[in-house]
Amino acid sequence: METIFGNLQGLKSSQLKQLQRLYHQRIPGDRITTPEFSQRLAAISTEVNQPVCAYINRRGQVIRVGVGTPRQTQIPPMELPRYGAERLSGIRCIATHLKPEPPNEAALTAMALQRLDALVVLNITGTGFTRRGGGATGYVKEAYLAHLIPQESRTLITSPAAFKVGESQIQTPSWNISPPMDLDDLADQDLVDLVENLEAEFQREFVAQEVDADHDRVLIVGLMTSETTPLQFQDTLLELARLVDTAGGDVLQTIQQKRSRVHPQTVVGEGKVQEIALTAQTLGVNLVVFDRDLSPSQVRNLEVQIGIRVVDRTEVILDIFAQRAQSRAGKLQVELAQLEYMQPRLAGRGRTMSRLGGGIGTRGPGETKLETERRAIGQRISRLQKEVTQLQAHRSRLRQRRQHREVPSVALVGYTNAGKSTLLNALTNAEVYTADQLFATLDPTTRRLVIPYGETNEHQEILITDTVGFIHELPASLMDAFRATLEEVTEADALLHLVDLSHPAWLRHIRSVREILAQMPITPGPALVIFNKIDQANSETLALAREEFPLAVFISASQRLGLETLRHRLAQLIEYAVDSR
Repeated sequence: METIFGNLQGLKSSQLKQLQRLYHQRIPGDRITTPEFSQRLAAISTEVNQPVCAYINRRGQVIRVGVGTPRQTQIPPMELPRYGAERLSGIRCIATHLKPEPPNEAALTAMALQRLDALVVLNITGTGFTRRGGGATGYVKEAYLAHLIPQESRTLITSPAAFKVGESQIQTPSWNISPPMDLDDLADQDLVDLVENLEAEFQREFVAQEVDADHDRVLIVGLMTSETTPLQFQDTLLELARLVDTAGGDVLQTIQQKRSRVHPQTVVGEGKVQEIALTAQTLGVNLVVFDRDLSPSQVRNLEVQIGIRVVDRTEVILDIFAQRAQSRAGKLQVELAQLEYMQPRLAGRGRTMSRLGGGIGTRGPGETKLETERRAIGQRISRLQKEVTQLQAHRSRLRQRRQHREVPSVALVGYTNAGKSTLLNALTNAEVYTADQLFATLDPTTRRLVIPYGETNEHQEILITDTVGFIHELPASLMDAFRATLEEVTEADALLHLVDLSHPAWLRHIRSVREILAQMPITPGPALVIFNKIDQANSETLALAREEFPLAVFISASQRLGLETLRHRLAQLIEYAVDSR
């Protein structure tokens, strides 16, 4: 039985049968509609006293019938046969309207979201056949034909430097609405000619506006709740833009909403989801990134309604880690974190995951592909966890060997992009990779450093380790997967807490790092706060930092400023840490 969508409350069985018979109608392939089909649709709409929409493909087949407005009966993007900024969906909608007025914005927006070939709105009389001047007017008073038109330009934001949080840069789609016409004039419209001309223009525009086929075209979505201050919210969005840039994506736009709490199904409200879908479709976006962790069901709901891939902040960080990992240990820990993140999200991967598997271990009483993949991932996680445990034991033996030789160790910790690798290079002449990016280096690097010791300034050798950068709300999966690496922090005799003083949110970064250190299973040793990039900080910030942290050291690792003072303070820190063992 053909399915009827929308508001079916109060409909009689005879009315449902009339709606279902619409599926058996066929429209000529080169016509938008026929007078007979339009009148029949209007007659049914008059009888049920509700708007009715019929969706027709290019072969002239009715593929969907809905009771309600185009907005209420629209096809989810994921269910459309074709979807993309460079072409139309191959479906047109014939909709009835109970009031004598042109198509409203809600109907036109629904047309844009579905990228319909055309939208026909039939304003019905509600009185059936009446005679005016001897001619039968039927149920349709007048008809309007609407279709999308390409936009001449789009504002594309292709780097965080040009990323303006809070500015309204959303472009509304463009459409054309005909004057009111009768059904005979509507029937004379050539659908094939209309669609071919429109798609040729859309294709030319899409090619002209495409930034880089190798890069994701990203739309960022931020939600500000009552738990977040406006300043924290803006910092979070700017940081997310930098994460996307580091991962290799181009940020085209940001959309934000203020709500008292997170919507349980879609994070943001229903209207905002429609705005996201419309903006993504208008700008040719292929990835939507949210500024918070999403549950598997939220990702599933959002992808169905928006029509493109949706990821959260954690997945962006995991992607960066996957790109940055160089050593076997780093790759091992990244894969473990990715699998632990992916496992609960398998259920949202659609019908392709429910086919029967094949091969040894997958045949039998009907184990689905989804269950097979979940089981395989579970086994892989168990194996990786054992390898991480072995890695922990190996690192522990190395640390014991160093401690047996009584070589003090120091761990460099700090927010990502604080300059830890640059400082390590400056102090030890190491050649660790550095870049003005988040998580530029991932694998820990240990180097020897000679510092003055005691009142006689004798030379003492210590080991200094550059660790993975921290970030606000570091994902739990990364904390767990990288426990072997993070133990370098807990087992060190002392810590050098490096802070980027040029960053507007430097105080928040200090709090974030201390919160992560507080979660360590073993309390880390004493820490010396080092403010880096003082050459880029203003005098007010420097004065505030000196007042708040009178024992801190102020340096510029890139300019090699204050390094001698740092060596002496580091010697004092080591002496204190060793005496406190």
